[in-house]
Formats: sequence, structure tokens, C-alpha cells
Amino acid sequence: MKKLILILLLLVSLGLRAQFLNVKIGNFSGPNEPSICINPKNTNEMMAGSNLNFWYYSEDGGYTWLSGVLSSPEYGVWGDPVIIADTAGDFYFFHLSNPAVGNWIDRIVCQKFDKQTKTWNNGSFTGLNGAKAQDKPWAVVDPVSNNIYVTWTQFDSYGSTNPDCQSNILFSKSTDGGASWSQAVKINEIAGDCIDSDHTVEGAVPAVGPNGEIYVAWSGPAGIVFTRSFDAGLTWPEQNIAVTPQPGGWDIEIPGVSRSNGMPITLCDLSQGPNRGAIYINYADQSNGSNDTDVWLVKSTDGGNTWSEPLRVNDDAPGKHQFFTWMAIDQSNGMLYCVFYDRRNHNNNATDVYMAVSDDGGLSFQNFKVSEEPFTPSSSGYFFGDYNNISAANNVIRPIWTRRESNGSLSIMTAIVDMNVVLPENKAMLHELEQNYPNPFTNLTFFSYRIKKPSYVRLSVADIFGHELALLEGGRKEAGKYEMIFDNRLYHLAPGAYYLILQTQDQLSRRKMVLTK
Repeated sequence: MKKLILILLLLVSLGLRAQFLNVKIGNFSGPNEPSICINPKNTNEMMAGSNLNFWYYSEDGGYTWLSGVLSSPEYGVWGDPVIIADTAGDFYFFHLSNPAVGNWIDRIVCQKFDKQTKTWNNGSFTGLNGAKAQDKPWAVVDPVSNNIYVTWTQFDSYGSTNPDCQSNILFSKSTDGGASWSQAVKINEIAGDCIDSDHTVEGAVPAVGPNGEIYVAWSGPAGIVFTRSFDAGLTWPEQNIAVTPQPGGWDIEIPGVSRSNGMPITLCDLSQGPNRGAIYINYADQSNGSNDTDVWLVKSTDGGNTWSEPLRVNDDAPGKHQFFTWMAIDQSNGMLYCVFYDRRNHNNNATDVYMAVSDDGGLSFQNFKVSEEPFTPSSSGYFFGDYNNISAANNVIRPIWTRRESNGSLSIMTAIVDMNVVLPENKAMLHELEQNYPNPFTNLTFFSYRIKKPSYVRLSVADIFGHELALLEGGRKEAGKYEMIFDNRLYHLAPGAYYLILQTQDQLSRRKMVLTK
């Protein structure tokens, strides 16, 4: 926890100078339900998607984005975007279908991205089952086998009140990079109805265990339940495991939001840390009343046999709404990150975006705000979808959310949250490099660093790929603190993201900085 406190003190210190930089990814045609994925092989590469059919690609850590419209000539595109990356760093976009010939949302479609041409293939599909509706998918990659696993809800007849109509959770896998898919199989014990509310089974998010196990939890008439496969999805037990009740159900009423849900997100720690193998389920409900929606976490350390009591993730005083939660694990170190909408600072429907971070296996969380400005949602003519999202890899974290702008339009946003400001443990630090201030900046910004013993120093500015663009200082320096002013009118760098790099003997530090017009 000391390490986490140091992280947060540094983040808060930076936040006092300049809030986490928020980047507008896109605002095409009222986007919502954003998904984001960082390539763990190269954290400068990120892919995002939003309803109904938009994709966004960044090669500079999320500071700038290329965007486009996803099409699938044969199967069509109808929202519920899910973005994942495989073990080679290739991106996939899962979504619902809208075929020219066939039934609306009759299958789950997967399309793969070509980084060279910046185009998507025509896609493959799973789950086609006559006129039945296939809805709300999520996918995960096994980091050892590169198998792709996807789970979703099948409706006999979407929206039907007929008591004979069922909703069920289905599973399928690909062992060839999404080119083909196994026959979908039902993995739930208790079916739901087809109304698409509390008694519908929804929210199946698969996770992979350290020995290739597949873990899945979802919400429905029995609360949150869980199942698992130990043979790469070939077999599943007939009975599911009860995890926790979900008071008020997963279909939550939030003032100003036409629809909100607290469906579970299931993850497993695959890091080499002390919590390797721990399974986490993150969700929201109204256990504390209809005017106090909260974000929760439950945990299993025995493969899902037993589960902890729910831990409240948001750390504010009772009586305010926290909703639309999602969770990510940084598999390089096991740290947990949640993102959610939060109204703790307001007495009306004004909404901030908060994150919560845990470095002790979900035993405790620290909360901090990542949105620069609050926004006020409206249920009149606006749809915020069913989820936000977050991705974490190698200390780079990118939450993503839908925001209503002051002019009434919807935008997709991210925040630049990097945790590499933490000093390495068990290593003698020869220098300390502070974040430049202000950041972002127009022409002038201030640099400050300290060296602890006489050393040769090289202070430079590099582009996002590490290519040196400007040498600011070089040569031998005595121990002490050094400050300087950077005036871009002398260097003529174009607006964008850069690294400030300090190198001394056996140590290199860098800080991201953003130059604006």
C-alpha cells in the first residue's frame, strides 16, 4: 500500500498543476458504448470502438486518433463494440450483425485489423441460430495459446414478454486468429426471460486463468452466478456457482440516464505477483437504496469455489450515485483499475468520471478523478449505451467514456493516466526527473531534475517513438537540483506528444508532455 500511496501522491501533485489530460477521441453521430484496448506489446498502439460502427486507432499513446467507419458487407454492423488484442498485438473488433439478407442481430461478428493498410477484413461470425437474437458479447485472448474466447446472451425473441421465451449465455472459441469459430454452446444453468432487464441473463465477460481455465460470470434472476471450464471450453459443468445477490438487479435507474446497468466484469490475475490466480468480479447495484448506487468487488482465491463478501470500491460518503463501472488488470504487475461515473461532488445530475486503483489484490481501493470537467447527461433523446471501458498494460492506463458536451452532442473521451511516475523499488536512484509544468503547454514550460551525485547528464526531448529531437543539456553535473525554461520558439516542434528524457549513469527517466497550438 505504501507504493500505491506514493503513486497517488504523485498523481495528485500533478493533478494540482494540471488535471489528467482528457482527449476527445471522436463525436461521430452520437457515439456510446465505447471499448478500448492497449496493445501490451507496444503501449503506444491503442484501438477503440463505439456504437454503432466507429473505430479509432492511436499510435502515440492515445494523444491523437485516426478514425473510420467499420463495415462488414456480408454481415453488417450493429453496435456493442468489443476491442481486444491477441498475443501478436493484432486488434479485433467484435460486434452485432445487421445483414442485408437474414435477421437483425442474428450472429456475433469478428473483424481483424490490418495495421499496414489501416483496414479491417470482412470478418467471421459465430452464434447463428435461425431467427434467435445474439446480443451483448465480450471476448478475451488466452495469452499462452492465443485462443480467442467469446461469450454473449442469446434471446429466443428479443424483448418478448412471452414466458416461454428464454435468454441464455453462449460460448464459442477460435483457435486460428478469428478465421473460424466453434459451435456455440450454452453454459448457464438457470435461463432468463427475454425482456432485457433484471431477469434476463446478461453481462457475460470471459476471463482466462493461469492454467488456461476459462472463467465467466453474469447477472440474472439468480443474482450474479459463475461457471468455468478446465479444458479450453470443451466442457462446462451443469451447475453454476452462486456468487452474490445483486439487490435491485442489474437494470439500474439513474436520474438523467435513460438506461444504466450494473452487469459484472470478470477478470483473473495472470501476473507473477502475490495475487496470481485471483478472480475478481466488478459490478454495481443499489444495495444501499435507490438513491445510492455503488460499485462493488468480490474475489475468489480458490478458482471460483467460494467468494468474498462484496467490497465497496467507491470511497465517498453514502448517498450519491456511482455507476457504469468497468475494471482492468495490468497483467505486468497485478494492479486493479476501475472506472465509473461519479456524482459525489454534486447535488444534481452533474457527473464526473473517477478511477479506483488497488495494489493489494482488491482488499482496498484509492479513488481519484480523471475527467477534467463534469457533464450533465439527459435521458431525453440521448442514449449512453450499456457500458464504458478501461484498458491497462505495463503501467499505461486508458479509461474511455461517453460524455455529453455543453452543446448537447455526445463525445467519446479518454484520459492520459500513466503510472510510471513511481520510483523503482530496491534500486539506488541516481536522479529524479519531475513532470514539466505546465503540461500541456503552448510555448513555454519548466523542467526540473535532481541528481544525487556527480554524473554525466543528458537531458533531451524525443518524439513518441523515442527519436531524439532536441538536446537541452549534456555534460558532467555536480549533485544538486537543476531547473530550466523550455521555449519552443527556439526549437519549432509541431503540436503533439513528446518525451522529456533524462539520462545519467545506469538510469533513464522520461515524462510525457504535450505541446498545443
